[in-house]
Amino acid sequence: MTELQMVITVAIVALTTIFTRIISFLIFPPGKQAPPFILFIGKALPASVMGMLMVYTFKDTVVLSYPYGIPEIVAFLVTALLHLCKRKMLISIAAGTITYMLIVQNI
Repeated sequence: MTELQMVITVAIVALTTIFTRIISFLIFPPGKQAPPFILFIGKALPASVMGMLMVYTFKDTVVLSYPYGIPEIVAFLVTALLHLCKRKMLISIAAGTITYMLIVQNI
């Protein structure tokens, strides 16, 4: 990829990102109630995404051979317990990821 192609690609990605951010304010101006379907999506989507991430995380876990899925299970428990205590998604995910990486690198 040439430098011109890289610049064009970055410009297109930046403009598309800005457009998608601005369009929501044009469709749903401040002070106006969003449609019920949009409010439902806003409430349901975070849990759905977390569910998909869990499926993706555990899909290749082999529990019949070493390390028997222990790193995944421990990282999941750390993430879940920390989230139940603190209710901070980024902290929970970061702690679970760090726990998993430490276990995998040291086992």
